[in-house]
Amino acid sequence: MDQDMAGMTGRVTGTVGPGLVGEVIIRIRGGAEHFLAYPALDERDPIPVGTVVTVVEHLPPRTVYVTAAYVG
Repeated sequence: MDQDMAGMTGRVTGTVGPGLVGEVIIRIRGGAEHFLAYPALDERDPIPVGTVVTVVEHLPPRTVYVTAAYVG
């Protein structure tokens, strides 16, 4: 059974940004898995590698839309 991923956090492993297909790693199903990542609609700046992100939407099987979890 798939988990609802909205609200889960992960870490960027390949820069996420407008016009880019990035990558994030998310702890799920007792392990850690990589997903293709796109910025959520409100994200205009690139999200660099190492940034903690929150999943806004999941498109099965391996695509997520994310936003930076912390602003600062």
